[in-house]
Amino acid sequence: MAGKMNPPKESSGDLAHAATRGALGAIPFGGTAAVEIFNRIVAPPLERRRDEWRRRVGERLDALEQSGKVDVDSLHENDVFVTTLMHASHAAVRNHREEKLKALGNAVLNAALPEAIDEHLQQMFIHYVDEFTVWHIRILHLFNDPVAWFQIHEVQPPTSVVTGSLSKLVTSAYPELSNQHDFYELVCKDLSDRKLSGGGSNLHIQIGPDGMWRSHTTEIGKQFIKFISDLPAD
Repeated sequence: MAGKMNPPKESSGDLAHAATRGALGAIPFGGTAAVEIFNRIVAPPLERRRDEWRRRVGERLDALEQSGKVDVDSLHENDVFVTTLMHASHAAVRNHREEKLKALGNAVLNAALPEAIDEHLQQMFIHYVDEFTVWHIRILHLFNDPVAWFQIHEVQPPTSVVTGSLSKLVTSAYPELSNQHDFYELVCKDLSDRKLSGGGSNLHIQIGPDGMWRSHTTEIGKQFIKFISDLPAD
């Protein structure tokens, strides 16, 4: 049986690290000390993040092979998958939030499947995960299926049965955002500008219950959610 698959050992993060070390080393009068300070701050967490990412991806690809869904030995011949894996690996070493690392890991697994989505969408979606905050991902999940979100998270939904708004939906799901209107409005606008959600410009418009509880993600938004989500159980 094939061993666990690991991402490439040298990432763009490593190259950036080496380039910065070289640049710092060229600084006269204290350049060497600057390099050592940089090494002490950056090198240990960079190596730890890279090792943890290898373990995460390797174990999950091994489990995927055990389930008969992929042949790990053939993945190195799949250029689209390798490109997605490398993009995801580069993003992983730049991020520390578990939600984003989980999304990147799920993206790698979904890219390994025979029915994986178009390669251009894969690269675009990896870029989104890297660029977005965790709040972009959380709110998009909420907008994708509000009814299911409140049920899964066991959160009390908005009580009005006459009218509501997407703003009310967001603050009911995440009360900690109640006093951060500008922030979550920017998040929703980002999602809308990227055509992932239709909720960016009408957050405060009063709508009926049917309108509030329907899905507010676009077709490409749904593809993005699926790409970064856990594989369905057998």
